[in-house]
Amino acid sequence: MTATTKTAKTKIVKQTKKKKEIVKKISKKDETQKLRIRVRAYEHKILDNSIKQIIDTILRFDAVIVGPIPLPTEIKKYTVNRAPFIYKDAREQFEMRVHKRVIDIINPSPKVIEALTNMNLPSGVNIDVKMV
Repeated sequence: MTATTKTAKTKIVKQTKKKKEIVKKISKKDETQKLRIRVRAYEHKILDNSIKQIIDTILRFDAVIVGPIPLPTEIKKYTVNRAPFIYKDAREQFEMRVHKRVIDIINPSPKVIEALTNMNLPSGVNIDVKMV
């Protein structure tokens, strides 16, 4: 075994020990509650306005927010024949785009949860709320 492989092995061992220590610290701090809000919409402008409205209501109650985090846009593509018989090669393509955002609220109070349930958002905006 050469000297370079020995030093590489010692570096790997040190890195794994550091990772284990970090995981232990995170598991001790993991006693906090999190409220995860996933917001989905077809139009990004309506989505951004509703996210802003959600954040304003959360900040009114002095809660800690992580986000909004943009998730990848889900694109569904559909191909349709223009004519069924002679012009079969002529086709039209349509697509639907679903824009997504995530907001985490750390240690939410009951007032925050109540304010979120009583909010009026525009149609076309889908909200999923989970306790993590």
